[in-house]
Amino acid sequence: MTTPEPMGDPIEARLRRALGSRSIVLVGLMGAGKSTVGRRLASRLGLIFKDADIEIEAAAGLTIPDIFAIYGEPSFRDGEERVISRLLRAGPLVLATGGGAFMRESTRARIAESGVSVWLKAELDVLMRRVRKRGNRPLLQTEDPERTMRDLMDLRHPVYAASDVTTLSRDVAHDRVVQDVLEALDAYLNPPDESRAVAAQ
Repeated sequence: MTTPEPMGDPIEARLRRALGSRSIVLVGLMGAGKSTVGRRLASRLGLIFKDADIEIEAAAGLTIPDIFAIYGEPSFRDGEERVISRLLRAGPLVLATGGGAFMRESTRARIAESGVSVWLKAELDVLMRRVRKRGNRPLLQTEDPERTMRDLMDLRHPVYAASDVTTLSRDVAHDRVVQDVLEALDAYLNPPDESRAVAAQ
């Protein structure tokens, strides 16, 4: 009886093997679906799911809007980095991060050390439809939330683009987006044999 080729394994098994002790870290703007996709992704891979925002609130004993209001954004980002670092040390897991987490260089470095970053990229209309359903977005408490979101996209998209993997988050079934993430991760972590690619040139 012959042993099947590794690429014949289920995609979940290939990814778990390729990840080793690394975590999958989802980044992107509010409304991109990081928590929703993250939970389903973790379930497919048999990993724990953690939402950094929920963990920050638990550690502080305050909601994120309250942390912003009382201590300001710089203090919040300090706490966010500490929480993300702690969670990554407990990996492998699937971690959803807040929209601003990846903007901090030291946090990006910690993610690069211990994880694979996945940018869930969404169009403006998709993001606005989703965030309007919830009123707990401190950065959107402005006179023109759509303009604020545009400004955030202009500022953050070039930084998110440094992620290891990019997947489009769109208005389709969540499981379709999860499958897209799995396939993008598989292509990144299990590239075709480079020696064969060189020989073919």
